[in-house]
Amino acid sequence: MTEAPAFFAAPDGRRLAHVRRAASAAQAGRPGVVFLGGFQSDMTGSKALALDAWALREGRAFLRLDYTGHGASSGLFEEGCLGDWARDALDLFDALTEGPQILVGSSMGGWIGLLLARARPERVAGFLGVAAAPDFTEDLVARRMTAAQHAEMAAQGRVVVRNPHDPERPTVYTRRLIEDGRENLVLRSPLAISGPVRLLQGTADSEVPVSTALALLEHLESPDARLILIRGAGHRLSEPAELALLEETLKEIDALS
Repeated sequence: MTEAPAFFAAPDGRRLAHVRRAASAAQAGRPGVVFLGGFQSDMTGSKALALDAWALREGRAFLRLDYTGHGASSGLFEEGCLGDWARDALDLFDALTEGPQILVGSSMGGWIGLLLARARPERVAGFLGVAAAPDFTEDLVARRMTAAQHAEMAAQGRVVVRNPHDPERPTVYTRRLIEDGRENLVLRSPLAISGPVRLLQGTADSEVPVSTALALLEHLESPDARLILIRGAGHRLSEPAELALLEETLKEIDALS
């Protein structure tokens, strides 16, 4: 699916790219699906497109989006932080979706989805985390930084690290990103989702460890929460078999919603 995105114009000048599908008449009463991508990702990735294709086949309402500084949206990536991107998701959720929604959050999108569920609990029918990375700026990035990198962050306000997925496109972590992350942590206070929760996690994920998925599973208050471990799988979970599992897991949540 390569259609051009539409743009949501926020009052403060943000232009947020998105693709929205309306439900068919036959599926109008079923929950919609919102896909939330990861850090430095966009809405044209394989998981977003696989779920978009499912929604098109099934006639289901669906929304995928680019945060500020990501993909086709306005803004500079390095100037953004978790709070900004969560606000983007909430603005589009409020403006472009109706009724109950199943949130699918990939990596950082899992964290944003949990913030969205906290902000609009009455509208969340279920949650699907895909290598979800709640609190990653504090629990993963800050803890993994060397003393030299912490010194560089203090002096320069940013640190540049190698991107394992794209060596020619290094990752920039800013002081604002780390400090803002501390204001949006979800694993330090009560976190409840009334609908079913499923967490997909690869055992060979070098970016988000299995311990993060276990911590989220134990911390969540949900009547039906399960962690599905995929032996030998990495962080992206974008191989054909993994995409098939993603779709099957979404169908399971949908059937229970």
